[in-house]
Amino acid sequence: MMDWAYLFEISLTGLAGGGLYALAALAFVMVYKATRVVNIAIGEMLMAGGYLFFTFAAMWALPLWLAIPAAVLACGLLGAVIERTMIRPLLGEPPISVFMVTVGLSSVLIGLVEMIWTADQRRLPEFMPNQPIMVGEAFLAPKVFWGAVIAAVFIACVLLVFRFWRGGVALRATASDQAAAYSVGINVPRVFSLAWVVSAMLAAISGIIVGSIGGISSSMGVFGLSVLVVVIVGGLDSVLGALIGGLIIGLVEALAGAYLGGEYKLLATFVVLVIILMIRPYGLFGTHEIERL
Repeated sequence: MMDWAYLFEISLTGLAGGGLYALAALAFVMVYKATRVVNIAIGEMLMAGGYLFFTFAAMWALPLWLAIPAAVLACGLLGAVIERTMIRPLLGEPPISVFMVTVGLSSVLIGLVEMIWTADQRRLPEFMPNQPIMVGEAFLAPKVFWGAVIAAVFIACVLLVFRFWRGGVALRATASDQAAAYSVGINVPRVFSLAWVVSAMLAAISGIIVGSIGGISSSMGVFGLSVLVVVIVGGLDSVLGALIGGLIIGLVEALAGAYLGGEYKLLATFVVLVIILMIRPYGLFGTHEIERL
């Protein structure tokens, strides 16, 4: 007989974890929509945010209210540097060239982390409440719950800002048609830079949350593998797809981990990926104009 209370508890945990995937997936989609760059290094940028927070809060002993924004802004600066030095010179080149640059970027970031902070796993300073969270009779880990709440708040803020802010309108116009955006006076290279900066800042927030739950290490980029599954399931260029895909993959991972074992979580997500791509090759909400690498 199925224990419905246990299933409900596992499902809640999965949906909360899916919120973290959705935030990181939003960072990926933002770059892809504006620049058509498949940023394979999204997991490593998330890792960089976690290590920058560790540096400011634990090594430099800055107060948390200052260390968190400092880490996010520093990661945004990193995104701007990456876009200006590695991505912009490749505009107009075949997509596979830019894709391979991001593959190299992921290795460079891992190497820098291991050179500066070593490969040892580290704990981030506590900044979230640790009182148990109960939903009915279901227990939800407090860090997972508050991490999901923070992710939901930032997702809502980003969507609102880019819906009404002038820069957000320019980004959406560039994502729709770069030539048309140029023709109405939009500075497209600046929009590209904006997309990378915001994406890196969202990745930093996600990295700080994920790191506070499970610690940080140079292998944190593996989280990016699940994020890539999320965006492919939802559709590479779909914000809604990133949000729905995150919840789906989070739920699948939680159920697979609970009923099959932790070693089957990644396998289950790729099974879901294959099934969805067989039915909808462009993802649940992706457009059919996506270029294949």
